[in-house]
Amino acid sequence: MTAARAEVFYAKDEALALAFPEGTKVESHTAVLTDAQLEACKAKQIDVGSKLFTYYTGTRDGTIVGYAVIDSHVVRTLPEAFMAVLSPDGAVQKVVMLAFYEPPEYGPPAKWVDQFEGKRLDGGWYVGTDVHGIGGATLTAHAMTDAVHKVLVLYDLIIRPAPAS
Repeated sequence: MTAARAEVFYAKDEALALAFPEGTKVESHTAVLTDAQLEACKAKQIDVGSKLFTYYTGTRDGTIVGYAVIDSHVVRTLPEAFMAVLSPDGAVQKVVMLAFYEPPEYGPPAKWVDQFEGKRLDGGWYVGTDVHGIGGATLTAHAMTDAVHKVLVLYDLIIRPAPAS
């Protein structure tokens, strides 16, 4: 019998260095979701888990170059953590696995994770239809897809700049 092996791939500071090019000013923000925002999440079948939402803004020469959100959630009985990097207009630029505590054979392959690049909130979010499944790791595919979708919903509710008047 082999023991499950937890694996941490990147610490937070290493992940943020991957998210934003050198010379980018990175600021941390923590928002407390309002009751209306929680209801909006519930209406979209998003389980936020907490009223607190932390995200990072990268700016260069006073211009926002992107956002990063680190999310941790339970897959089956153990957690995984990833970082979603978003463009200023809310498209997924990349998703980086930060830690995976389930047995390694249930982990998402890097090529599978890459399919989130370019996804937007209004895209499809059904595993097996809009997002490829992972053979032998169905729970991982569903958990990660739901979590990336949650990040985009929270971007829309909290981060997205208001349109200029």
